[in-house]
Amino acid sequence: MTELWDGFTKAIELIVSLDPEVMQIAGRSLAFAATSCVIAALISLPLGSIIHFNNFFGKRLLINVIQTLYSVPTVAVGLFVYVLLSRSGPLGGLGFLFSPPAIIIGQVLLVIPIITGLTITALSGVDRTVTDTAISLGASRFQAATLLTREARFAILAGLIMGFGRVISEVGLSLMVGGNISGFTRTLTTAISLETSKGELELALALGIILIAIALVVNITLNRLQQR
Repeated sequence: MTELWDGFTKAIELIVSLDPEVMQIAGRSLAFAATSCVIAALISLPLGSIIHFNNFFGKRLLINVIQTLYSVPTVAVGLFVYVLLSRSGPLGGLGFLFSPPAIIIGQVLLVIPIITGLTITALSGVDRTVTDTAISLGASRFQAATLLTREARFAILAGLIMGFGRVISEVGLSLMVGGNISGFTRTLTTAISLETSKGELELALALGIILIAIALVVNITLNRLQQR
C-alpha cells in the first residue's frame, strides 16, 4: 500500500513539475496512438461500410473472423510486423524496424479489426426503416448509406474510443518492433516495463498512473463530444 501511495505522489510530482523526460514519453505515446487511430479509421470506416451494405458469399464468416481479431495478442501482431520489416522480410528495405513507423504500422494492424467490426455493428443497429424510407423518398444508394452512417455516428465514435484505448495501452508490440529506445521509440507502457524490471517500482507506478490519467482525459473528451 505504501508503494502505491508513493507512486501516486511521485506521479503528481512528475506532472506538476512537467518533468521533461516524462512529458516527452507521454507526448510520444499520444502521438503514436492518435496517428494509428486516424490511419486505421480512414481504412476501417469505408471497409466496414462496404461489408455492411453489400451481400456476398462468406459475409457472416468474414464478420466472425473480424470479431475474433478483437482479442488478438499484441505480441502476435508484433511478431508479424517484425518478420515483415526485418532485413529478410518483404519490407526490410524500408529500414522501419525499431523506429516510430514500425510501431504505428503495428498499432494500425492491431486496431483495424476493432474499428471495422464495431462500424459494422453500429450500422447494423440502425433501424432498417431509415434506409427504406430514404430510398422510398428518392435517395440514391450512396445517399441512403450516408444517412445511415450519420445515424450510427455515436456508436462509430465509441468504436474509435475503444480503438484508441487498445493502442495506447499495448506494450508487447511496441517492445518488439520499437525496441524501447530512449528518446525515440520509448512509450509510457514500455517505460513502465523497463522501470519495473529495474526495480524502480515508484517510477513505474507513477508512469502507470499518468497513462491511466491520459486515457481517462481522452475518453472523457471523446465522450463529451459524443454526447454533443
